[in-house]
Amino acid sequence: MGYMDQIREFTKDVRVESSKVSWPTRNELWDSTIVVIATVLIVMAFVGVVDQILAWGVGLLFRS
Repeated sequence: MGYMDQIREFTKDVRVESSKVSWPTRNELWDSTIVVIATVLIVMAFVGVVDQILAWGVGLLFRS
């Protein structure tokens, strides 16, 4: 199979697979975005609290 045949086959496969893609609606995209932002904020708060607790603990350990 020649180089040009491989390019044609690849392009054909891309078109076939692209037709199978299910794009989210605007509302689905908005809902997913809100979930991601909320999750990031929750994880950020958790990591911040754990960081403060560990910093306090290390401060107690190495206090002179």
